[in-house]
Amino acid sequence: MFDSPLQDPPRLAPDTVRVIPLGGLGDVGRNMTAFEVNGEILLIDAGVLFPEEDHPGVDLILPGFDAIADRMDDVVGLVLTHAHEDHIGAVPYLLKTCPDIPIYASRLTLGFLDSKMAEHQLRPTVTQVREGDRIRIGDEFDVEFVAVNHSIPDAVAVFLRTAGGTILHTGDFKMDQLPLDDRLTDLRAFARFGEEGVDLFMSDSTNAEVPGFTTGEKQIEPALTRVFDQTRGKIVVACFASHVDRVQQVVDQAAAHGRVVVYMGRSMVRNMGIARDLGYLRVPGSTLADPSDVDSIPDDRLVVVCTGSQGEPLAALARMAKNSHPSVTVGPSDTVVLASSLIPGNENAVNRVINGLVSQGANVVHRGNALVHVSGHACAGELLYCYNLIKPRNAMPVHGEPRHLLANGHLATATGVSTVLTVDDGTVIDLKDHQATVVGKVDASYILVDGGSMGTVSQESLADRRILGSEGFITVIAVIGVEQAEVTSVEIQARGFLDHEGVFHDVEPQIHANLAAALTEGVTDAYLLQQVIRRTVGRWVGTTLRSRPMILPVVIQT
Repeated sequence: MFDSPLQDPPRLAPDTVRVIPLGGLGDVGRNMTAFEVNGEILLIDAGVLFPEEDHPGVDLILPGFDAIADRMDDVVGLVLTHAHEDHIGAVPYLLKTCPDIPIYASRLTLGFLDSKMAEHQLRPTVTQVREGDRIRIGDEFDVEFVAVNHSIPDAVAVFLRTAGGTILHTGDFKMDQLPLDDRLTDLRAFARFGEEGVDLFMSDSTNAEVPGFTTGEKQIEPALTRVFDQTRGKIVVACFASHVDRVQQVVDQAAAHGRVVVYMGRSMVRNMGIARDLGYLRVPGSTLADPSDVDSIPDDRLVVVCTGSQGEPLAALARMAKNSHPSVTVGPSDTVVLASSLIPGNENAVNRVINGLVSQGANVVHRGNALVHVSGHACAGELLYCYNLIKPRNAMPVHGEPRHLLANGHLATATGVSTVLTVDDGTVIDLKDHQATVVGKVDASYILVDGGSMGTVSQESLADRRILGSEGFITVIAVIGVEQAEVTSVEIQARGFLDHEGVFHDVEPQIHANLAAALTEGVTDAYLLQQVIRRTVGRWVGTTLRSRPMILPVVIQT
């Protein structure tokens, strides 16, 4: 089904559930799914995808909610499974298109969302929910919330009861049997849903290729203890700004070793403040210091918890690696811990940061040489356990790249699930009489955010940016005497291209000759003359230099 052509779905029949993934199927990010029954639409999650190197100038990538843009008045609610950016980051942009959508989420998720809403000057209607709650959203959706364990507290799975069938959406989850917050994935509820009957099971696929069970969070504590026992200087720990449990482990180690913790990075300071205020992070009063006090804390008592574990160029850790951070430097007596998984596509950036830190003499501890991070997603053994426990009639893997979705689909098939829908974003599935069927495909392509603008960056302009970034550009300014039908002058300038003297000597006569020929034939239109220049320079640079710069012709008529 991947990359299948668009196909308008039929009119939705009464008492049928229509499921449209708008993001998260094909990427690890921008998670969002729409469910429609009898004219009402319920959304689960609205996350972002962070751009890679082939998205120059793009800040965020949003789900394809253009697919439901003309149906926003039918949206009765947005349910959020947890507070990671790939599940809540697009909420402000969604609300800018329709500010009246009510939001349903757990306490910590709403806490993280509240600061995001304030930043965008939005005041949505919110309802706090917790595991075990069962509520009616609109007239068509009976929604029950279930505790699941993940790498952030307060995550929930969602069980939908509708006129068209029942759906269990796991959100992101794993089955850590000794979680740091003692909050287990509620397998008893999963079993109860299985007894009731699950028509469609939508499960997290991120670790479906990994055999066995996900390593427990507590198993990283020996590695952290060694770092604190052996480091004579400062300790720097970089992790996701939402990883409350990881920060709790660092805070506990700092308290046990008589060290002081300082947060670095705006999102880290904000999120950990929210988590502490809401009671999800426990910090002894003497353990936390203000970033402004970092210079007064001896190195052997200092722990810096910062952002930048993915090599983000402007994050605190990257600046430390370049020795350009205003208040923190690292040296031979210091240890830096990268306590996070590596997001695909960030390998080069992370390696640059590690090399920069090592070059300054720091000891760098990361997932490749120590157990300092574990995944927040269920591995194959956990997924098999769930399929056998729930025994769904239909399965639709979610949250992952194509290989993850396919691996999850194979697990479902192996356990006897009769219908497994391994699909991509925009695929339209109808559920009726316990049977799920693909009925069409809508456009759920990327929406690109550049600064404060949403959806104004087209694929064409993105392609232009890639060319400018990799091939450079050539500007050709030609002055034309129209009445005399002659070329007065040609000036060539280049940026990000070969700049040695004389590089354009061979092509200048060609431009003169081709423009003169066009003028002789009566061509005076500026656009047509620009095209003559573009073709001439393009043909020359392609054949002689094997390059594809952007060519910007300018014709001045006198």
